[in-house]
Amino acid sequence: MDGFESASKKALAFLRRKLGFQMCMVTRTEGNDWAVIHRDDQGYGVAPGDVFNWGDSFCSEMVAGNGPNIAPNSSRVPAYAASEIGRKIPIGAYIGVPLLLSDGSLFGTLCGIDPKPQPDSLADNQDLIELVGSMLSTILQMELKADEEERRAERYQAQAMTDALTGLYNRAGWDQLLVKEEARYQRYRQSSVVIVVDLDGLKETNDCLGHAAGDALIKRAATALLKASRAEDVVARLGGDEFGIIGVNCDLEGGLALCERIKLALESEGVKASYGLAATNKTIRISQALTIADQAMYQQKRQKKSA
Repeated sequence: MDGFESASKKALAFLRRKLGFQMCMVTRTEGNDWAVIHRDDQGYGVAPGDVFNWGDSFCSEMVAGNGPNIAPNSSRVPAYAASEIGRKIPIGAYIGVPLLLSDGSLFGTLCGIDPKPQPDSLADNQDLIELVGSMLSTILQMELKADEEERRAERYQAQAMTDALTGLYNRAGWDQLLVKEEARYQRYRQSSVVIVVDLDGLKETNDCLGHAAGDALIKRAATALLKASRAEDVVARLGGDEFGIIGVNCDLEGGLALCERIKLALESEGVKASYGLAATNKTIRISQALTIADQAMYQQKRQKKSA
């Protein structure tokens, strides 16, 4: 059976030819971001990875029940006529159905637009469009379930690459799992965050109290990080007094909440640290988020020293 990417591309090509639309898309919505995953475009100039405002879209109105799945003439639908995206690009006709996850929550949409209004007979394709959307949702759900199993297998294999002191993934394990999560982001456009944590005062602890005390500090930090993180997150000791966390399928808001839990958990263990956080988006990959988070952490550490 085709995977989600292949099935999406075939479905988009079929619908665009069948309906005569200029563009059909498969999208992902997360917060107020509406990202294009796949598209068959013959005129709008939209590319995979483009991100638009979900609240401005016809699809947001469709999902909310304010507009129909098929609008042969979008100007006749008040919610679509008033939509912000309709002021930015010409949309004479629209189709759209939600793509759902296994728990019934919204993943994104299958949709299509054309600059010219279409005959009212376009509405006769309702069952077909719903069927295609349902099939894509089913394939997506099956693929994501298989992906969860694959992620568990990856974590099991990476257990050989652990830090002897803390039991966390070491740098090699971190690098390997980061590559895997990067590939998932490219497939599904599900956001992730990277948090970098650097312990404050480890050198002083080693110098004044001995390396055994320093090791105990590192182990308390590792325990706190695991306690604050979710089962699906990647927690690693990157080296020395530096740790990294990949918040999987986590947007910026969720990342800030995760970072706050980490701070509280470390404080409860009597561990002081500096933090940096960055989230993936249209232009920032997970590897780039790591660099940004690392820079933010060092900036915070410099500010502490100069205060």
